[in-house]
Amino acid sequence: RARRAGPPDGGWGWMIVAGCFLVTICTRAVTRCISIFFVEFQAYFGQDYARTAWIHSIVDCATMLCAPLGSLISNHVSCQVGIMLGGLLASTGLILSSFAASLEHLYLSLGVLTGLGFALCYSPAIAMVGKYFNKRKALAYGIAMSGSGIGTFILAPVVQLLIEQFSWRGALLILGGFVLNLCVCGALMRPISLKEDCKTSPEFLKRNYVPETEKQDLKRMSICSPLIKLWPRECSCYCSWKEYDFLLMPGFMVLAVSILFMAYGCSPLFVYLVPYALSVGVSNHQAAFLMSILGVIDIIGNITFGWLTDRRCLKKHRYFCYLFAVGMDGLCCLFLPVLQSFPLLVPFSFTFGYFDGAYVTLIPVMTADVVGTSLLSSALGVVYFLHAIPYLVSPPVAGWLVDTTGSYTASFLLCGFSMIFSSALLCFARLAKKIKRTHLRSLTGNTALKQHIWTNGAIAYSVTAELDQRDVEFLAVDTNSFSNR
Repeated sequence: RARRAGPPDGGWGWMIVAGCFLVTICTRAVTRCISIFFVEFQAYFGQDYARTAWIHSIVDCATMLCAPLGSLISNHVSCQVGIMLGGLLASTGLILSSFAASLEHLYLSLGVLTGLGFALCYSPAIAMVGKYFNKRKALAYGIAMSGSGIGTFILAPVVQLLIEQFSWRGALLILGGFVLNLCVCGALMRPISLKEDCKTSPEFLKRNYVPETEKQDLKRMSICSPLIKLWPRECSCYCSWKEYDFLLMPGFMVLAVSILFMAYGCSPLFVYLVPYALSVGVSNHQAAFLMSILGVIDIIGNITFGWLTDRRCLKKHRYFCYLFAVGMDGLCCLFLPVLQSFPLLVPFSFTFGYFDGAYVTLIPVMTADVVGTSLLSSALGVVYFLHAIPYLVSPPVAGWLVDTTGSYTASFLLCGFSMIFSSALLCFARLAKKIKRTHLRSLTGNTALKQHIWTNGAIAYSVTAELDQRDVEFLAVDTNSFSNR
């Protein structure tokens, strides 16, 4: 297949965006809708909220924890196979959950198996969008990632209606059939070859890992030669390392640490916004309406912020747009404890929802800017893997703080400071990099870098050194006198 010089920024790429949009509906939106089953699970199994809540935590954690596995299958087999396999696993998990006789059964089927299936689909689909788009990458991601908010907005009442009509078992069975659409999404993910991918492709390894003379020698040797048997293993090990050598990049290491704090800060609010609103006297209907506002504005943030950061004036500053969005969500969390009425909580839902959609859109864009398009699938697997532990730990920690202090203030303050620290860390890293560049430019600007070349018969020698003006004048005089001779 001929390799393209760069992403097409259109064409079949819009089908990739549509496929990723459906993947986010079938994975993230379905995960959010699992919370609708909580009351049914509690009533049927007679368990408390804490034990029942582990189902949602395990699904979320498994989806992010196994994201590198999805990237690995996508890189070594194909993105299409990985997503279709994930769709089958997720559908099987939901169908088996409809026959559950205990919560432990749901932990394994709905939590582990369905979460594993979602993991095989989520990061490879998002990485494919980055391969097809460059100039309009943020807009494409905004549209693709908005499936989470739109899916939640549509599926939530549909799932509630299914539970009322067919019970929770019938609703899970129908959701299992719906999630099979992930196989259709996988079929849309047509692979594309870019010249940048040569850096990690097997063809590159054949050209660069083994010299041409050694390859010729290997061809002359017997097929049963130990060297030829050893070559595929060495090649695969080298390829696996090249896929993850971005882990040693300073820029990616800083991004990874900041994502840990960001993921810790954003997760508890989606769990405790409604209980907090009820605790300050807001009605049940109004508290649910706050979550609806947050979900709808999240969609607007996905698309509009993606479009804005693709504009020429902001495209070069997407890094600061990302940390600004994360910082604004952190500030919203800090002010939340003083907002104790419905009219004050509505603007909070608007602001937090918009900037939440904004930075979620820019996460894959930021990752691509740091590691490049060729390593995006592996890098996104690691990035979403880093979400797993904060997603699993932060809600219980926030709940423990509520139980200990008797209020939500400490939980929301910890979330806010965590997100602000994530933003500040990226800001300081960029400022340090800029100061280092300025210092290096000032050093190279103050010294005259010259090259002195002379010959000795047929061989040319070259020495590069830093010469001041006096040395330059001396060499010029010496060269003139030598030429006069």
